Amino acid sequence: MINIRTHDEIELIRKSALMVTATLTEVAKFLKPGITTASVDKMAEEYIRSNGGSPSFKGYNGYPYALCISVNEQVVHGFPGAYELKDGDIVSVDCGVFMNGFHGDHAYTFAIGNVKPEVLKLLRITKESLVRGILQAKAENRVGDISFAVEQYTAKDNGYGVVRELVGHGVGRKLHEEPQVPNYGRRGDGKRLKEGMVLAIEPMINLGTKDVETLEDGWTIVTADRKPSAHFEHTTAVRKGKGEALSSFVPIESAEQANAELNSAHYGATTVASNIS
Repeated sequence: MINIRTHDEIELIRKSALMVTATLTEVAKFLKPGITTASVDKMAEEYIRSNGGSPSFKGYNGYPYALCISVNEQVVHGFPGAYELKDGDIVSVDCGVFMNGFHGDHAYTFAIGNVKPEVLKLLRITKESLVRGILQAKAENRVGDISFAVEQYTAKDNGYGVVRELVGHGVGRKLHEEPQVPNYGRRGDGKRLKEGMVLAIEPMINLGTKDVETLEDGWTIVTADRKPSAHFEHTTAVRKGKGEALSSFVPIESAEQANAELNSAHYGATTVASNIS
């Protein structure tokens, strides 16, 4: 069943989504070479709980952490652990928060220090593809219009691999609801969009092949060719004219830039061009 949310319900989802934004902003302040991904997860869980939320991912189908932290060739669902971040890494941080009966779901890929230009371009194009997908999340369009917008910009215009095994989804009282939202497809295909639907739109785009594999932990998805992958996500409300992101990248980007400047004495910081609110 596809849920159509009332205005009040969407505002509650917005609060959950913005708590995810706030958490990812704290992550942006915290990230630097030498820290472990486990320490990032611990900090984020403490922040979420201290602000009246609970981490949506922890315990979901047995997942043991508050965050999914995926480094470099890891696409999504990476386990936080003893890995120490290094200059030149990219780090996808996917976070969900449950508050007031609703989930928010939101992801951002961070550049750590001196990242290669071709990888920074991957991050920029993936982020821009999310904007293009959100613009198509409008009433009377179809899911395929979102999918086509993402695939056209990333795969056809820029030659990247679009992951097919993993998709966006509806989000609300449950973390994963109908409909599924692939990042590839044809215009006019799929479920018709209605005002009040809430979707997690989340391009997962690879520098090389679209093909992926699952590691022995049963969760972590990696690129088959071990080239980097980027992941950006917004909780998005379907509206009449265009979709509306209920989460925001603005404070995350500001914190990322400030953190890069703070640490610039230790490494040549680079950041991703911003154009998403």
